[in-house]
Amino acid sequence: MFMISNFLFALAKLVEILLGVYMWIVIGRAILSWVNLDPYNPIVRFLHDVTEPLLSRIRRRIPAFGGGMDFSPMILILAIHA
Repeated sequence: MFMISNFLFALAKLVEILLGVYMWIVIGRAILSWVNLDPYNPIVRFLHDVTEPLLSRIRRRIPAFGGGMDFSPMILILAIHA
């Protein structure tokens, strides 16, 4: 029983770390979206490819607000923290 509890604790800690890293990737993508960068830059491509599947699902479910504001990164970050 002790071994199973340690394994589950380690697994939960790993998931927590991965979600934290993913949150920072989403924040980085949101900040980089404010400037016009080269879309063929490998870092920009990585950030886009990693975050776009979840952000596009959120965008489909929430209505578009005036002014072109994209609240999907904020909603994703709130979902990660919940």
